[in-house]
Order: sequence, then structure tokens, then C-alpha cells
Amino acid sequence: MRKRLMEYGIQIGMLERGRQNSITDVPGVRVGHKTLVSNSPEVIRTGVTAIIPGDGDVYDAPVRGACSVINGFGKSIGLLQLEELGRIETPILLTNTLNTGLVSDALVEYTLSAHPACRSLNPVVGECNDSRLNQIERRSVSAADVGEALKAASGGPIQTGAVGSGTGMICFGYKGGIGTASRILNFDNTPFTIGALVLSNFGEAGDLTIKGRRIAPLVPGIPDDHLDGSIMIILGTDLPLSHRQLKRMSNRAAFGIARTGGRCGHTSGEIVIAFSTANRVPRSTKTAFVETRCLVENNNTMGPLFDGVIDCVEEAILDSLFTAESTTGKNGHTAHALPVEEMMKVYDLTSVTAR
Repeated sequence: MRKRLMEYGIQIGMLERGRQNSITDVPGVRVGHKTLVSNSPEVIRTGVTAIIPGDGDVYDAPVRGACSVINGFGKSIGLLQLEELGRIETPILLTNTLNTGLVSDALVEYTLSAHPACRSLNPVVGECNDSRLNQIERRSVSAADVGEALKAASGGPIQTGAVGSGTGMICFGYKGGIGTASRILNFDNTPFTIGALVLSNFGEAGDLTIKGRRIAPLVPGIPDDHLDGSIMIILGTDLPLSHRQLKRMSNRAAFGIARTGGRCGHTSGEIVIAFSTANRVPRSTKTAFVETRCLVENNNTMGPLFDGVIDCVEEAILDSLFTAESTTGKNGHTAHALPVEEMMKVYDLTSVTAR
């Protein structure tokens, strides 16, 4: 895998990064991929990514969640009930647009295998369109592939770039895909973590912006027939946040997109799903009330929280570009890797970002 943004000495924001600079820095969060690459009989460049939002079985003990739809040109599954009940009861899966239903069905089967008495389930699945590099109409992600991604999910460092659901994605005319980042916040002498994972598939060539500097195209772009593109953003934290606070947190992801040059066009899909691993309530609880903790809302708490979200999203998007390898796919189209070494010679990107 190519070097990550942080390995070039580039600092995004002023907050401390987590140990792995990954969404898996949030305790209990795991990520797994299944990558599908084939040239015969069809050109396949796609996959599935699984995010397990906390320790144990999330069906037995759902996590608190919320979502934000910045622009709703998307085919995600499960957002309606997520917004109504404020909880996530399955792993979160990411894939390509036309495989959304198949992946959702596989997630239902996966949950039923462990909970055969289940009679209602809200699978959460997000997507982006990889049809410029992948023969998307083949709907090549199978239930077995979903199972492999879930089985592969682990904590610690994760693969980024052109892997899993990011295999066929394009960002700002370069090869995009999976990116991640994390930040540490301290409240009452206790450290908490915010993490982001993105599936980047958006942006016009020439709009890429890093630390306020517009990056001129450095390699030929892929034919620009993708309209506005899309991005899926998954935010996780161990901060004890309410559904409303998670909603406020997810709304701030838009500023991270904007910092990189994204414009959220008419037919773009920018979907954010946020969850907290704190305050989980077991499904089988018999009590009428439950005690929970909640972050106090003032400038000293929400300001750093919002900063952390924006910085994580910005860096995760850039991370997807820095680590993705050049990929040739359908019709011979090549999405070139961001030429980082050449770019670093032209632009000063190592000065600290000031607030």
C-alpha cells in the first residue's frame, strides 16, 4: 500500500491523531473488506466493506446512531428507521450502487443465522457508483463476499485506497476509494476518540484542494461522464452522545468535504452515518427506564467535537487519494493514482494548519 498522508508530515487541523489514525481507534470498532478484481469474462473492479460499530453483537445491543443527507442522490438502505429510532442494530456495509439490495439481503441472512427468532431488522447499507471502472450491471458482489468482509473485520490498522467497496471508485479525477482518520479529544481528564471512514467517489478534476491550496491536475483524468459523484462517510465515537448530538456531529462532515474541494452537486450523493459506542441499551432489557450519560453542550465541548469531525473527514478523503493505486478497468479507462511525490515538490503542504 502507498504511504498515508500523515507519513508525509502533513498535519490537518490542530488535534492529536489517534494511535492508528483510523476509525478503528474507537474501542470495539472493526473494519473488513472483500475486494473483487477480474478481467474475464467481465471486467470487475468492485467489492464490499464492513464496519462493525462496537464490541459484541450489535443486534443484541444496538449502538446509538444518526445520519445526515447533504444531497440525497443515493440508494442507501436503513436510513429512515435509523433517524426515527436513533440506533443501529447491524454492521454497516458499503458497496456499489446496483449491489445495494443484494448486500442488504446478505446482511439480513447473516443476522438471521445468529438470531433465528428475529422478525424485524433494519440493515444499514451505503453505496457509491463505480460504473466507470467496473461492469456494475453484473452485480458481482455475492452473499459469500459479504460474509467474507464481515469475517475479515478487525481492529487496528486497516487497508485503505482501492480495496473493498473502494476498488472501483474515483475522486477528483484520480483513483479514490477507502480512507480513514481519527482524532483524540479530552474532557474531564478522560480521552475520547472520533473516527471517520469514507468511500470517496466524487469531485471534478482540478478542484482538489489540500490545506487551502488548489492542486492543478498532474495526470490525465478519466473521461468525465460521472455527473457529480458520491461519498459515503461513517463517523464513530466513544463519546456519550444523544441521537440529536450525533445528528449535529454528522452535519459537520459537509465542511470536511468542502475543504477538499467538493461542491455537493445536483446529482451527487453525500450521506453521513454517525454512531456512538457509549450508552448501549440491550434489546432484552425489561426495565422501563435506563440511565445514560450525555456530553454537556457548550463551546468547550461542541467546538472541539465539530473540529474533530471536520478534520477527520478532510483527512480521510485525502487519505483515500494518497493510498489508492492506479487502476485500469472497463473500456480500458485508467484512474491514475494521485502523483504524491510530484505534488509535494510543487506545493508546500507541510506547514501546520492554523485555526
